[in-house]
Amino acid sequence: MEWIYGRQVTRLALAPGARRRVQRLAATASGLAAIGRRLPTGLPVDTMSAPELDRLTSTHDHQGVAVLVDGYPYVNARELVAADLLVVLDEVSDPRNLGAVARSALASGAHGLVLPRRRSAGVTPAAVKASAGATEHLCIAHVSSVAAYLKELQRGGFWVYGAAGDAARSYVELDYAGKVALVLGSEGRGLRPLVARTCDVLASIPMDGAVESLNVSVAAALLLFEARRQRQAS
Repeated sequence: MEWIYGRQVTRLALAPGARRRVQRLAATASGLAAIGRRLPTGLPVDTMSAPELDRLTSTHDHQGVAVLVDGYPYVNARELVAADLLVVLDEVSDPRNLGAVARSALASGAHGLVLPRRRSAGVTPAAVKASAGATEHLCIAHVSSVAAYLKELQRGGFWVYGAAGDAARSYVELDYAGKVALVLGSEGRGLRPLVARTCDVLASIPMDGAVESLNVSVAAALLLFEARRQRQAS
């Protein structure tokens, strides 16, 4: 079990459809009042001071409330082949970036997020906080090989679009109407060569000025909401 923390995280962890059950709630008096919702019958609640909550969660970033949950329930990646819109992260190592991508994925209507099992951030309490609780409602899977999984998606009817800063084609020129997987690389080097070669199309985000790249979570949000815009228009 682990403690996840933050007011919005707690609200979503307690909301219908959350992927893991809340076992216990710990909060300061002000944090408990700020949640603003009726708690489930029988949920144990511990009221404590902020310093005590600091020690419990090992962070000052809890906003006065935390919940105890089971370990994160990753889904089987093969289940996501039946989805329509997925995000695949290739060795994104910062849990805050992972959380921010998960938040955009859930908000834009994506059906899942896929991560490599090694050399990648996982769904830690820090990632949950950065996602504002989105991880608690989004299907997230691990795979042993990103490139092999992309080939499996292609066999399942997906178009696989990779984000690459030097690609000639703009992300707004892509067709997001069908089954689409959006692939984004690590914070430093982007997509690994084999992953990039496996993608059907590579696309960039046009930029002005001296900035050469965007944070991976910002890039993911742009692609996801362009996909949402096109899908709603069609």
